[in-house]
Amino acid sequence: MNRIAARRKRSDKGFTLIELLIVIAILGILSTIVVLSVRGIQDRGQDSACSSDKKTLQTAYEAAYANGLDLSAASTDVSALLVSNGYLNSVSEWYTVDNTGTVTAVAGGKCA
Repeated sequence: MNRIAARRKRSDKGFTLIELLIVIAILGILSTIVVLSVRGIQDRGQDSACSSDKKTLQTAYEAAYANGLDLSAASTDVSALLVSNGYLNSVSEWYTVDNTGTVTAVAGGKCA
């Protein structure tokens, strides 16, 4: 009897295949939940970035107009003129502003 009991103790040291499969399945479910929640956070962040960029262009146009900068003679995209006069740091990749102050999304951009 002692030999049988000793064998059982030695063989109970590892995990069974079923236990390992259950742990892997649980990890898979948890990783799926994390990936889906991160994707939602990224989408909300992109929406906020688009909204902020649009408001920045509108504010820069209004400030330039209020300071008397002649924007009516500009070409279709006024962003370069706003950058050269110090109202913007750089030209937006997502939006354009025309000489009437209308801000439109760039076709094929992230905010379109």
